[in-house]
Amino acid sequence: MSRSAAGADPEPPAGPVFDSATGAATPAVLPLREYLTGATRLLAEAGVPAAAHDARALAVHALGLPGPSALLLAVPDPGFPPRYAALVERRRRREPLQHIVGETGFRYLTLTVRPGVFVPRPETEVVAQAAIDAAREVVRSGRPAPVVVDLCCGAGPLALSVASEVEGARVTAVDASFDAVDLTRQNAVRTGHRVTVQQGDVRSPALLADLAGAVDVVVSNPPYIPPDAVPTEIEVRDHDPDLALYGGGADGLALPRAVVQAAHRLLRPGGVLVMEHAEVQAEATRDLARAGFTQVRTIDDLTARPRALIARRN
Repeated sequence: MSRSAAGADPEPPAGPVFDSATGAATPAVLPLREYLTGATRLLAEAGVPAAAHDARALAVHALGLPGPSALLLAVPDPGFPPRYAALVERRRRREPLQHIVGETGFRYLTLTVRPGVFVPRPETEVVAQAAIDAAREVVRSGRPAPVVVDLCCGAGPLALSVASEVEGARVTAVDASFDAVDLTRQNAVRTGHRVTVQQGDVRSPALLADLAGAVDVVVSNPPYIPPDAVPTEIEVRDHDPDLALYGGGADGLALPRAVVQAAHRLLRPGGVLVMEHAEVQAEATRDLARAGFTQVRTIDDLTARPRALIARRN
């Protein structure tokens, strides 16, 4: 409001970092907290979950800092306001944070991510832990080089977690997407862990024929969403590839069923299958495994939701 209209000088707005309509940065370079406050407000108004977290992560990226703790002493440079405004605007339009910054954390790893390949999610970390535990069990039994296969590997979080946390593990990762295969190879180089990566269709009976009956652990986060259960989260619905989301068939279980069949063919007797599924698919995935597996059970994720099938080949 102007002085002539109000009869007094206007009060300074709280967090006047971005124009609310355009997201443009104000001309002056302000203290960093002002930018964070304005960005958080804009993102929250756009319905972005964890708006304050994302505002900080974008500032870290815009400033080229090693991590969030470095924000405490960071001083914005003159080029920061427009850089930061552009990043915040992308996130305000619900582009995934991971796509904007180009990476994501998964357990103890930092992985490169990019459009066209499924973004690893925190809930999948319990799937990785179960596979790691199974591989370590093999080592404790006196076999120092457990053979692990990751089917539908995406960006490689499961394969690379096993390779990084189980010394001596021989890990093979497979995906139908050439983009995913390429990205997993990049992440293997980035993290410094050796993983064999190849393109292949989990439905093919010839897949990894040379490993048939010799694998200790099969782990998988396959596509499993039914066709009528379109995700409500904009970042997933509009940005993750359909190939990585929808499992096929009326129940979304065509590809998970193929994973169970491939695991039965690949695993040695006593080998372990760990497969992620939707929280409503726990009973159905247990049913898929009963014919060829024993000790069939479901494990929960960190939010106590049913998250993965674990079964031992008979």
